[in-house]
Amino acid sequence: MTKPPSFDQERKLHAQGCHLIAGIDEVGRGTIAGPVAAAAIILPKRADIPWLSLVRDSKQLSPRRREHLFELMQETGLAIGVGVVSQTEIDDKGIVPATRMAMRMAIEQLPLLPDFLLIDAVKLPDVSIPQKSIIHGDCLCLSIACASIVAKVRRDRLMIELDALHPGYGLARHKGYATREHMLSLQRLGPCSIHRQSFAPVRRLVEKS
Repeated sequence: MTKPPSFDQERKLHAQGCHLIAGIDEVGRGTIAGPVAAAAIILPKRADIPWLSLVRDSKQLSPRRREHLFELMQETGLAIGVGVVSQTEIDDKGIVPATRMAMRMAIEQLPLLPDFLLIDAVKLPDVSIPQKSIIHGDCLCLSIACASIVAKVRRDRLMIELDALHPGYGLARHKGYATREHMLSLQRLGPCSIHRQSFAPVRRLVEKS
């Protein structure tokens, strides 16, 4: 397993007087179907919780490991918030504004108000809370990596539900990404209501029809 993300950013902020530090990440930004989701999580100040050593960027973990860690975070995390923005909003506003919207929603859903935000790559200029954007933060920063797991699990569960409502596309397997299976089913069945019509693979099919 790859090197775990560190708690260094959080320790520095704790030493500066910050008490509630939220890590924030999104998932589903590059899919062609379904929503974009973001999560915010505030971890306890101590970093000696045994399961934290198992945390990685969600993309580096198996679904089973993500689900296991998600349940542990529900028990141990001080606060968790999730924001989900639909494919309709993505088509209307664009994926970057929609991603920021999901992140703001996740922050607003936190039962505790953070005094600092650690965000994977994205900046939130209209959020007044002090913040730091970290490139590859989901691989480097523990709070962000935890947020990536929460966002991934919550969105994957939603895509499984959507698969039952929109059968034939394999959404439960590929979660809306443009896999070969998805593209073949999209060509066969055409787009459905949860496909992002502003994204090129879907838009081209719509234009041909």
